[in-house]
Amino acid sequence: MSLTELTKEKQDVLPWVMESDRAYLAWRAQKLDNFSRALNLAPVFIEDLSNPTESEQAELIERCAKTNLARYETSQKPTDEYSVRADLRGFADTLGLRIAEKHRSAGEYGVVALKVTDAERQRGYIPYSRKPMNWHTDGYYNAPEDQIRAMVLHCFSPASDGGENQFIDPEIAYIRLRDENPDHIRALMHPQAMTIPENREPDGSVRPASVGPVFLIDADGKLAMRYTARTRSITWRDDPMTKDAVNALVKILNGNDQLMLTGRLDAGQGILCNNVLHNRTGFDPDPKNQSARVIFRVRFHNRVKGS
Repeated sequence: MSLTELTKEKQDVLPWVMESDRAYLAWRAQKLDNFSRALNLAPVFIEDLSNPTESEQAELIERCAKTNLARYETSQKPTDEYSVRADLRGFADTLGLRIAEKHRSAGEYGVVALKVTDAERQRGYIPYSRKPMNWHTDGYYNAPEDQIRAMVLHCFSPASDGGENQFIDPEIAYIRLRDENPDHIRALMHPQAMTIPENREPDGSVRPASVGPVFLIDADGKLAMRYTARTRSITWRDDPMTKDAVNALVKILNGNDQLMLTGRLDAGQGILCNNVLHNRTGFDPDPKNQSARVIFRVRFHNRVKGS
């Protein structure tokens, strides 16, 4: 949605309106304060992942409302993947999240297991390898009507060596870019800023080209982001302002911003977020090591409720 499509009332109070800094500066101050307070909080402890208590839900929602991200952990250590899939479905349902996985690798309950595999339908895709993954938001290649608004990454078993993630809230990236040069935001909000070409899936189906902005505003006036740092199979709008904006964003993401969250998930730990930017280091580099790393991913069409 473009800012001009929003009601006048929303335009007056939303920080995304470029013509005035009043709302932006107030929101910016609050956002940075919220993040500095939340960054070192311990993960939210969840007694029963399949059915968080009202207080556990409230804490998850509050953190997502302030920083678009919440870490959690549970003492439950199921020994079979099916049980964790069922628990994650209950977790999503409790938080009112609509599972969006129509993915080639989605298994029971619409949950994808990210693990090293040579299976035909996953062969050649980096999430199913030991390789590092560059900065991205999930579903950056999706059509506008099929965007990913939230997701969970849940660790069933960690890598023995590596597999560390970094996370940064798109709103922090927005602040860094707008503070440097508001034209960066104007360029990345252009409706043709980033194009992901069509892709032929292993089953012969074709994912159509996805053309759209990097930063966009949803129907509720919330900032969303679609982005990948990949340099192949992507086309940026061919103008100097877009080039400068993309370069500035890359520099921010590679600059170890003080408000980035860095760490490795252990068994029973997870991240609930409104589809924040994230990456992953490579792991278990010895090919003789049959990596046991399994991260479950669940993606959603709506944001965490109340955030």
